[in-house]
Amino acid sequence: MSTENQTTNEKVDLVIDDTPEVSLEVEEAPELSLEVEETPEVSLEVEETPAPEIIPSMADFKDQLERTYKKIKEGDILTGTVIGISEAEVILDLGYYAEGIIKIEELSNDPRFSIKADVALGEEIKATVIREDDGHGNILLSRKRADDILAWTSLTEAMHSKKIVTVKIAQAVKGGVVTYLHGIRAFIPASQLSLTYVEDLETWVGKEVDVVVTTVSEEDTKLVLSGKEVEREKALKNKSSKISKLQLGLVTTGTVEKITPYGAFVNIGEGLSGLVHISQICGRRIKSPNEVIKENETVTVKIIDIKDGKISLSMKAVEEKEDVVDDVEDAPATYTTGEEATTGLASLLAKFKLS
Repeated sequence: MSTENQTTNEKVDLVIDDTPEVSLEVEEAPELSLEVEETPEVSLEVEETPAPEIIPSMADFKDQLERTYKKIKEGDILTGTVIGISEAEVILDLGYYAEGIIKIEELSNDPRFSIKADVALGEEIKATVIREDDGHGNILLSRKRADDILAWTSLTEAMHSKKIVTVKIAQAVKGGVVTYLHGIRAFIPASQLSLTYVEDLETWVGKEVDVVVTTVSEEDTKLVLSGKEVEREKALKNKSSKISKLQLGLVTTGTVEKITPYGAFVNIGEGLSGLVHISQICGRRIKSPNEVIKENETVTVKIIDIKDGKISLSMKAVEEKEDVVDDVEDAPATYTTGEEATTGLASLLAKFKLS
């Protein structure tokens, strides 16, 4: 074998050195600290859009303009607002080109009138023009003259409507007292002051009294008032209220006020009186109530009927051992006779023997 082949066929030992281990050290990345700054709050202030300015038109000033240019003449009645008060006069805003002046002597006919006490700022006053220019550019006015014109119409309306008004007595005169209403002198006869008899008229001076107008005559400058009418109306309402609280079957005591051929009127208190018919005085037939009872005598009665504001009483219907109520105002809400509740009219009348 040739040397060339031999060389080729020889086993070739290849020694491969071990590759040294490669150590890779990875450096850890440093921790990153991220600090996030807080975004500051943003405050947004929204400005309100102002409301559009309302520009008044000429139509809005029409009334004011008409008043401004309206010709003022003597005798006109104007309405103004009090804007000034002094010891000698009152100043009014009339809404015109000039202010109104009312001198103290033109304010009222009432001798008790006080400019400081009876006039207030902001008050509306009606007054009559007595001079278009007082020499200082103001309109001179009179309230008492306007009162004289307007009051009679107002007083007539008050008379027809029975309107109740309060007046203060100014003085006592022969036969009555004098007061003022709407600046007009008024008379209250002594007989119309009260339901009760008035002995001393002087004691009424300075008192306030509720009255109604009974007579109005502008031609005669006559104005008459009545306090008695008001008291009578109040008394009737009060009486109706008391009567409505009475209960059928209630037994009470009363005083014989008046005796008539047909019976006796008995006062049971609280200003209430009832009739005891002659047939209800006793169980026997009598010709006159005087046979059994006398005036000013105290008797025991039972309420047997209430109709049209009238109270019917009975003496003979009062049974023995019945509870007697001394004051009708103190009667219980549900009255009992001691046997059973008298809540029904039929059950009440069933006990009575009416002749």
